[in-house]
Amino acid sequence: MISVIIPALNESARICNVIELALKSPKVTEVIVVDDGSVDNTPEVATAAGAIVITSSLLGKGASMEDGLNAATNPVVVYLDGDLQGLRPDLIELLVEPILKDEADFSKACFSRAAGRVTMLTARPLMQLFFPELAHFVQPLGGIIAARTSLLKTLRFETDYGVDLGLLIDAHMLNARIVEVDIGHLEHDSQSLEALGEMSKQVVRALLNRADRHGRLSVEQIREVEEVERHARAEFSVATKSIHRVHRLAVFDMDGTILKGRFIVELARHCGLESQLSQWLDNHSVGTEERSANIVRIFEGVPKKAFEEAAREIELMPSAAETVVRLRKLGFTVGIVTDSYRIAAEIVRRRVFADFSVANLIRFRTGKASGDYTVSPLLLHPQGCQLHTLCKQNVVLHLIDRFNIKDNQVLAVGDGLNDTCMLSAAGLSIAFEPKSDQVRSSAQHTVIHDLSNIFDLVQQKGWAAQ
Repeated sequence: MISVIIPALNESARICNVIELALKSPKVTEVIVVDDGSVDNTPEVATAAGAIVITSSLLGKGASMEDGLNAATNPVVVYLDGDLQGLRPDLIELLVEPILKDEADFSKACFSRAAGRVTMLTARPLMQLFFPELAHFVQPLGGIIAARTSLLKTLRFETDYGVDLGLLIDAHMLNARIVEVDIGHLEHDSQSLEALGEMSKQVVRALLNRADRHGRLSVEQIREVEEVERHARAEFSVATKSIHRVHRLAVFDMDGTILKGRFIVELARHCGLESQLSQWLDNHSVGTEERSANIVRIFEGVPKKAFEEAAREIELMPSAAETVVRLRKLGFTVGIVTDSYRIAAEIVRRRVFADFSVANLIRFRTGKASGDYTVSPLLLHPQGCQLHTLCKQNVVLHLIDRFNIKDNQVLAVGDGLNDTCMLSAAGLSIAFEPKSDQVRSSAQHTVIHDLSNIFDLVQQKGWAAQ
């Protein structure tokens, strides 16, 4: 029996047709749609069409694919995209036939549409260079895949658009039997050049990581490429380049607001460094910058993977993801503003489906924390906060300038003393489970227990009308 998994983001117009095709296959017993924080009615349409709908644990196609795999109950899995058109009725049968006949473990679709620009300009040249034995695949980036569940669970899922190529290479390196199946003509939505550029970077990163892992590339070279790219992505203009028009802005503190706890504490627990951290964490006998410098030195030598794992494992506040998605449905652009580290903030952003994050940039060398960091330039503003050199209020001022909005179009939510100035700069400010009376008094309103309770205040403000 077969499980069909469909990662989906804002595909309400077409996903019904894909689900119906899957359910017509006699060997398909479940269709799982993994919603990636859609702001249209994709989950409702998919449920009505007969699919099981789950929410992705992390923003990104690859994470959705892995979540679907973990929910599947059958020995063979088929992945389909939610925006497909022109599907032949026997597509699934064609794709799984080599697996059911025990002629293959992994089946990848190819189709008559010309290969995309990312394939032609990025994937194929690099495949020829690093994995020439796979260069014959016509569409290595195609997301229409069938494979044995047991094989897929041994592979690494990239969280972004590098996932399809990564799975192909990983399956090959495990000596899996791989075939490419012609499924005829197929139509896909076209992507903008901007989107294709981002996809290209993700594909390159996935391929180079595997070249490194399998001894086909210098370790130092790949790590330096990644670090340069990570610093480039941290530039605010790059991080927000896909955001064009902002009508309302919502900014959330991360620790204690989006997260049920503090990332740095979770990281220290994860690495066995609690005692060292406790010396500096709330030590206000030294200045903010000195305290931050001492804290980052505690984690010198800690692998980047540990930072990523801690950010994925720390518990979210109740309804955090649902609140962000609901605000986005109301027309808000939603950001996370923190004086913690961007490597964590970006993972948390994707866990709750926010639009951007602002955070400090910790540096890594050879895959380990170097013991220093770069302050986010948005925490500084020449005409900003009069009380603090580095302040989240300055971030709000930069955002107002960047998006050409007024302060009365900004919603701010925070819980700690370092959020008070940010709260005072917003048109609607909410202290969420405030840590002190000073925080409570700096905000217009107080909310406790559940972030979704902010919607009563949003409605009073008149922002609930779409």
